[in-house]
Amino acid sequence: MSLTPWPVNPQAGGMRVVLMVIFDGFQLLDLAGPSDVFAGAAALGANPGYRVEVAALRAGPVRSACGIEVLATRDLESWSEPVDTLLIAGGFAAWDASQDSVMVGAVRQAAEHADRVGSVCSGTILLAAAGLLDGRRATTHWAGGELLAQSYPGVRVEPDRIYVRDGRVWTSAGVTAGIDLALAIVAADHGPDLAREIARWLVVYLHRPGGQSQFSAPIAAQTPKRDSLRALQVWLEENAAGDLSLAALAEHVGMSTRHFSRVFADETGTTPARYVERVRIGAARRLLETTDQPLDRVAAAVGLGSPETLYRLFHRHLGIAPGEYRARFTRY
Repeated sequence: MSLTPWPVNPQAGGMRVVLMVIFDGFQLLDLAGPSDVFAGAAALGANPGYRVEVAALRAGPVRSACGIEVLATRDLESWSEPVDTLLIAGGFAAWDASQDSVMVGAVRQAAEHADRVGSVCSGTILLAAAGLLDGRRATTHWAGGELLAQSYPGVRVEPDRIYVRDGRVWTSAGVTAGIDLALAIVAADHGPDLAREIARWLVVYLHRPGGQSQFSAPIAAQTPKRDSLRALQVWLEENAAGDLSLAALAEHVGMSTRHFSRVFADETGTTPARYVERVRIGAARRLLETTDQPLDRVAAAVGLGSPETLYRLFHRHLGIAPGEYRARFTRY
């Protein structure tokens, strides 16, 4: 689909109602990101399009975590209309909202009228509290996965996923992953071309696959206390193709291999070998996104040696083949 001017008056027959649920202290981007995706679909001529409605337990102004107030025009507590998609926003206050029996009951009741139910970020905890995730796979913000699993053992938590679809229930990782979730919903309704066009207009990744990891190597690891290990992390990002054996890394920071292995694991929360894998996968992703180099050259350029190793590690870390990754995210 070519990049065309954003239509002012799209001609779309009928509208799919998307009911976005917010509460005091919700994450503003959890509402705004998906809403702009659905608005973009309607503007680009999706047929049927989407109409976003904002609901709180009771209609009125709702203060977000950043202090901006949003006017919720609909009462969730009394909602009884058909809904295409019920989507719960997240935020640090989602746990408090999940302890409100009236709020949880309203979510459960609204879900009975929805063809599709979903959540962004920690909004997953509200779906779990309403019993909507029992026996289902789900994801959430990386910081809340353990709490979700402990609080609701009936939920099959997949903490390192951008989004998860299990039947009519969709859940996403933190904050900006709500955009990926909304793009995936649009792709399911109208095909991937429209989702890619919306992504171009919003200047975001062209629809990251749900199985893609939430983390890059530095983000996934804990921040080391030692200056030498923080410097090593920077050096690793710049030397993915070099000798990154345990002995070489230990020598780089002036430690014995045994001491280095212990200290690195203690301070980063992962082993040197696993960290190096993540660094090399990150470097490979950047090459696949920005160049047309064949897979054997990409593998060699990031120290993985062969396309077979590249393929195996992409599936392990991202749940997707290198060629498919390039097709989705290429920027050259």
